[in-house]
Amino acid sequence: MPDLPPSIDEQIAIYQREFRDLDPQVEKVVNAISRLDRRLAVAYRRQLATLELNSSEWEVLRELVMAGEPYQLWPGTLARRLGLTPAAMTHRIDRMLAEGLVTRERDPDNRVRVIVGATDLGREKWLQGMRKASVFEAGLLCDLSDEERGVLGELLTRLLRRVEDAQPDASGRLTDLD
Repeated sequence: MPDLPPSIDEQIAIYQREFRDLDPQVEKVVNAISRLDRRLAVAYRRQLATLELNSSEWEVLRELVMAGEPYQLWPGTLARRLGLTPAAMTHRIDRMLAEGLVTRERDPDNRVRVIVGATDLGREKWLQGMRKASVFEAGLLCDLSDEERGVLGELLTRLLRRVEDAQPDASGRLTDLD
């Protein structure tokens, strides 16, 4: 038995042998996207590890930065955006507090609620991660012209919209798939 997985073309040939109704063009696109997703995830995890961050922490910092200054959100909002239970979000925030990446304070507008914010260290690590990702991503697409990048971006966005429309509840982690 070979140690390496088959190439996409070899995999499609095997699939067609077993399932004759297969559309090889569709299968090639979907398999390429799937394999690319897995490899990108590994590459990003490795980059984050150099910053002593994991992808869970990155997700929280990303959401806080996307909220804009002062980079704060309620834990419930973070949990919903990340598809997490409140308990899982609390656990994640606790770890990040211990690492100095976020703060957790009483919301000045509602003393019953707390608000989570990115610390200067958390924001700086997010920026460092973005710098590393930008270099990596530019290298990834270096063989494509500006026009090809634009076309690829539009095509992938159309596919993403199709999936999002068909699976609107699939933006975060799904309890039915855990």
